This record gives sequence, structure tokens and C-alpha cells, in this order.
Amino acid sequence: MTLFPLQTVLTVVYWAFVIAVVGLGVAAAAVTVRTPRRWLVIGAAGAIVVGIIAVALPHERPLAGVGALLGLAVLALSVLGGGPAALFVLAVASKGSVREGHHGGIVVEHAGPPTGVPVRDEVLRGGTAIGVFERIATTASIMAGFPEAIAVVVAIKSVGRFTELDVAEARERFIIGTLVSLVWAAACGALFRFAVGL
Repeated sequence: MTLFPLQTVLTVVYWAFVIAVVGLGVAAAAVTVRTPRRWLVIGAAGAIVVGIIAVALPHERPLAGVGALLGLAVLALSVLGGGPAALFVLAVASKGSVREGHHGGIVVEHAGPPTGVPVRDEVLRGGTAIGVFERIATTASIMAGFPEAIAVVVAIKSVGRFTELDVAEARERFIIGTLVSLVWAAACGALFRFAVGL
């Protein structure tokens, strides 16, 4: 009877652990997309932290199939978890003082032209969809070893939102949401890069 060498067993257990941790993060993020729960967002963030710690330790490079599976899981965690994470941080930062609009934006009050009479408008609409593309681009660029592309993502997003940032609430929400989304996506991309040793 032939036994697997101990090193092979340890490598299989190691990669099974890493994929299980990321998989749990994906599951927590997927559930919180439908049913917002702060503890699920914290759990998904914890999965990223544990995953990064695990892959920062010395390890054997994964087989191509394991690397591909991990890459897909990390991309899913980035896309699914970044939105709820941004909403969680925005809720903590605004303490319920921001009114949500009907189209995913926020309602702000500003002086309307030409009379200067206060007008209520919904700004920053479509933030959820924009955030998904932002996280895909950010994580994929880090996974591909081209983090410079993040500057292009930020520039495009900033130019596209420029006219909506004349109100303090909109600026704060834009900055906080963008930073949380980018940090989440970058952490997911870093997890993959450390794992495959590129």
C-alpha cells in the first residue's frame, strides 16, 4: 500500500483550507446582498483577512486548476462583498442622516437656479452598478499584475460623477463609498497574487 508523502498531504490540506475560507467569504457576501446583515459583511471581511494571512505564509504554488478556482472565488468575493461593505461603512459614517432615493442614490437639498430656492434632487444614482464594474476592474488588474489600471478606474469614475459633487453629502458619500470599494477589491486581488506567488 502506497501512502502519499506528508508534504503532498499538507499542500492539499493547505489549499483546501484557503479555498474553504474564500468560499465562506463568498457565501457570506452572497447572502448579505439579498438580506443585508452587518455580521455577514464582517464575516466576509474576516475571510479576506484570514485568507491573506494564510497565503502570506510560505507555501507551494497551487496547481493550475486550484489557481483558477481561487481566482474565480476571489473575483466573486470582490464583486459580491464590496457593495455591502461600502453600504455598511456609509451607514456607520452617516448615522442615518442621509435620505435614500428611489433610484439607488441619495436625496440632497441645494439652491436651485436661477431663484436660489432650495431644491431636492437625487444624486449618485446607479452607484451599485458602477461599484460592481469598479471592483471587477480593480481586482482583475491586480490579479493580472497591472495595478496601474486602478488610476484609470478612479479617473473615469471621478469625471463621470464630477457634476454631482457640489453638495457636501454627495462628496462624502462618493469618497467613502469609493475608498471602501477600492480597498475591498484591492485586498481580494492581493489575496490572489500572494496565493499564486506572482
